[in-house]
Amino acid sequence: MRFTPQFLDELRARLSVSEVVGKRVKLKKAGREWKGLSPFQQEKTPSFYVNDQKGFYHDFSSGKHGDIISFVMETDGLPFSEAVERLASMAGLPLPAVTPDAARQEQRRRTLHDVMELAAKFFSETLASRVGAKARGYLADRAISPATQVQFRLGYAPPPPDRFALKEHLGKLGVSVEDMIETGLLVAGNDIPVPYDRFRDRVMFPITDIRGRVIAFGGRALEKDVPAKYLNSPETPLFHKGDNLYNHPTARKATHDGSALIVVEGYVDVIAMVTSGFPGAVAPLGTALTENQLALLWKMADEPILCFDGDRAGQKAAYRAADLALPFLAPGKSLRFALLPEGQDPDDLARSGGRAAIEEVIAAARPLADMLWSRELEGGNFATPERRAALEARIKELSNGIRDEVVRRYYRDEFVERLRRTFAPEGGRGGFAGRGNFRQGGGGGGGFSQFQPRGGQANRFGGQGFGGGRRGGPPGPSLIPSGPYQAASPQLAASPIMRGQRSAISRREALILQCLINHPWLLHDHLEEVAALELAHPEVHKLRAAIIAAFANDHHHSPDPEEQAEKMRADIEKGGFLQVLQRVEGGITTAAVWGAREGAARDDVLATWHQLVALHRQYHSLLRELKDAELALGEDPSEANLAWLRDVKARLAEVDGTEALIEGFGELSGRFQKSV
Repeated sequence: MRFTPQFLDELRARLSVSEVVGKRVKLKKAGREWKGLSPFQQEKTPSFYVNDQKGFYHDFSSGKHGDIISFVMETDGLPFSEAVERLASMAGLPLPAVTPDAARQEQRRRTLHDVMELAAKFFSETLASRVGAKARGYLADRAISPATQVQFRLGYAPPPPDRFALKEHLGKLGVSVEDMIETGLLVAGNDIPVPYDRFRDRVMFPITDIRGRVIAFGGRALEKDVPAKYLNSPETPLFHKGDNLYNHPTARKATHDGSALIVVEGYVDVIAMVTSGFPGAVAPLGTALTENQLALLWKMADEPILCFDGDRAGQKAAYRAADLALPFLAPGKSLRFALLPEGQDPDDLARSGGRAAIEEVIAAARPLADMLWSRELEGGNFATPERRAALEARIKELSNGIRDEVVRRYYRDEFVERLRRTFAPEGGRGGFAGRGNFRQGGGGGGGFSQFQPRGGQANRFGGQGFGGGRRGGPPGPSLIPSGPYQAASPQLAASPIMRGQRSAISRREALILQCLINHPWLLHDHLEEVAALELAHPEVHKLRAAIIAAFANDHHHSPDPEEQAEKMRADIEKGGFLQVLQRVEGGITTAAVWGAREGAARDDVLATWHQLVALHRQYHSLLRELKDAELALGEDPSEANLAWLRDVKARLAEVDGTEALIEGFGELSGRFQKSV
């Protein structure tokens, strides 16, 4: 056989049916499918349908049905091999060399698939056994239920000192050491006399191909002192990490059924999204998004949503993805970007706020054009002609990188309009105008009277200055409002002051309440301080009131701190606040803040409390100052106001960094004990 099933699958993955058929049939979008006139016989009413998700076409007038290969064979009258060769040329896929042992190689691949399936069953059985108790505890802490563990075929690789558990198990089943090495299950080399298991003491996540066959594993370490928290299978004949996506087969079906396609960063994030009601979630495999993975995404959805952590690293990942996608944009094919709340990943958000919190983030996803515009303006000072010229040149270079002529023209028009609106002086057109060019030709016209962006600096993923607007059509909403300056920085836009009621409870507020519930004696000396705290979430307000009310009961003055905590929790539940209490506990996504937990030493509790409250007050104070600084910069874009804004942002970043220091406090102090 010249063409192996693997090669044909790769060919079908690279070329959508609508792309191949569209070269011969004029297709129109019809819901999830495409329709057109039959290429096999004359007709006036379209009865020919194409479904990219399922990978086939169907002609109701002639009854013909097939995939891209059969279509080329039918319409061009080619034999199978020539049809495959033509499609491979269209896809840029090299033809496999004709070798005498091609059949043996294909059989070899089938054998390796069998080996990976046996390994997946071994890991799954180990997780369910006595040895897997620690791994089951970890999964329970991550709110991954037994049913979800079965759904994703999760497993566990036994811990040291056993370095040969999988090797011995597979050996008993007749699997050769050579096969185990070739599938990446064993570590081998010239300097390793005896090959040993690659995965040890790790929760195992099977990675499958588009057919659902196990081709690799990802392993999450359960101990902290390991070189890599996550370890993936190496490149093998079955697995090329840049060509696959975690949860790909399930997500493909889900997106065909109408679910949104959402790209997150890791295995646990995918599982959290799926269990929260977003089955179209996928993740790259330990790398930044690749061209091949982007092509897989666009085969499932026209505008996949990339969901990144709300920190600086998440922002950089979003920018890398935007740069990757730019050259490959095509009519109808783009990306959207969703930014998570600061310090939370999808798993954190799902546990603290549930589906509603995730929906809120997804609903705020921004188009690719907004991402690029945001990056170019972020932190910029355009007070001189040279700086504005440099911005113009960068924007033009971005647009020129788009290969599709139509999309490139629309991006140029979009950025011309944004530049004009951003830098146009009040009452004049300014210097950015004209179709297809970034600088107006000819003389005359108004010059720039004010060269800072009129709406202030745009935020990272949207906010002021983002939007469409086309010349020659009816006027749309203004891109840069002419009214008072509004906050646009990422910190302030995402803060409780600006966002109002959010579904998610902040971790700091949750830890403050946990301290009070587990250590009610704090209220003896800090009652007024607790009552005066600024709390953003309404449910946190309610629970604080319930805690203060419960503290008034005499039994909370018991000399036994443990008894105080038990009775405080009982009073809160009796008062009907059990759900709120659960949401607060769900907002605490780390168990490392020892001072907030039950049984912590009194000195540790007090130290943690003082630090939490001080950071909380400082954070809210800086948010108010940030708002003042942004208002001032909007009214007067001077160097002094810009310096003030940067200083506030730097101090906010210091608060975020300092807050992380409370994690683990008490564990190393030697004062952690059962009672005070």
